[in-house]
Amino acid sequence: MKRILLVVFVICMACQNRDAGEEKLEDMKIITAGGTITEVVFELGFGEKIIATDITSTYPSSMQQLPSIGYRNQIKAEGILALGPDIILAEEGYLSNDVVNQLKESGIAIKFFKKPVKVEETIDLIHDLADYLEVSEKGNELVNDLQDDLQLLEEKTSSEKNSKPKVAFLMARGEEMVFLAGEETFASSIIDLAGGQHAGEGFKDFIPLTPESLVRISPDYLLFFESGIQSLGGQQGLKKIRGIEQTPAFADGNIIAFDGHYLSGFGPRVGKAALELAEALGY
Repeated sequence: MKRILLVVFVICMACQNRDAGEEKLEDMKIITAGGTITEVVFELGFGEKIIATDITSTYPSSMQQLPSIGYRNQIKAEGILALGPDIILAEEGYLSNDVVNQLKESGIAIKFFKKPVKVEETIDLIHDLADYLEVSEKGNELVNDLQDDLQLLEEKTSSEKNSKPKVAFLMARGEEMVFLAGEETFASSIIDLAGGQHAGEGFKDFIPLTPESLVRISPDYLLFFESGIQSLGGQQGLKKIRGIEQTPAFADGNIIAFDGHYLSGFGPRVGKAALELAEALGY
């Protein structure tokens, strides 16, 4: 009899612990930091649990209506603590060490994830966040949808072309601040994924653009963020970039612009973004 009662007690405790875990997950108040983290958390079904996010979290648009914690080194621990989150899900390196230490001392849970710049890293991020939030099946669904997009992309870009179009990504923040994307950047990854030849070779990260370098690489297409073109005053303002009028891309009107987060975020929609870029490149 005692053994039966013990078994019943253990089963009851297990059920209580499971219910407590479920209630905690359902009642969790989340703050996200990093646009890609926010997008994945939302797509995993936790959009209503996000109580605040950062400036880069522009998708979905509903996230822009939430309180903002700021941007990178502008973020203060006091502002986060005032919002009363249970957990912070953040991009690696997004918060300063001082802010992280203050938040940890307050007892708030913080989990960091690597920001992807390759499709393989996107898949890893989706699985990591899904496992952490205990929705692995939903994570598998997102990955399957992404892989379907990549299959369509492969079929589209497998058509034979005489040569891959050469594409240069320019990050513009006004006419005096224009940078050329190099190797190991989101730009090189998305251009390669879309069937283009990345023009920024021989250097990493971003470097200031010079008229000589732009003419030398002679891109067939110029790729921008929409906000970058706006910072130049629109399409007509592109002429402010010295050397651009000597490029085949400008002469042929091959100027492509995408929403910044859509192009660079490498979130669940990266396959769709690459498909649209491939179409713009003539595939």
